[in-house]
Amino acid sequence: MVTNIILGTNDLAKAEQFYDSLLALFGAKQTIKNDSSVLWKSETNSVGIAVCIPFDGLPASNGNGTMIGLKAESFDHLKNVYKTALILGGTCEGEPEEREPGVYAAYFRDLDHNKFGVFYLSEK
Repeated sequence: MVTNIILGTNDLAKAEQFYDSLLALFGAKQTIKNDSSVLWKSETNSVGIAVCIPFDGLPASNGNGTMIGLKAESFDHLKNVYKTALILGGTCEGEPEEREPGVYAAYFRDLDHNKFGVFYLSEK
């Protein structure tokens, strides 16, 4: 099972600011921080998200076809997460909308171009 998701960054300070604000929308707080990485977790979820400077010293890059999915509590929560990501400097990969009956999604990339999907499944 998954314990955490680690994303490479080329600017740890900017990534920390981005994720502090974005992951607060999910109740997540920093649990570990050192010179090369920061990890966030929430009290209700055992899976954390971390950003780090790559260990090999080479520039961080995102994976083609790789995406992290975040679970929203409502369509309004989904829209707020998406909007916050863009305000923080993320880029749009797909505006919030119903993709299939009862399935709502929005997509964005973070400052290092890692792709995220935010999903809400309505109970119709």
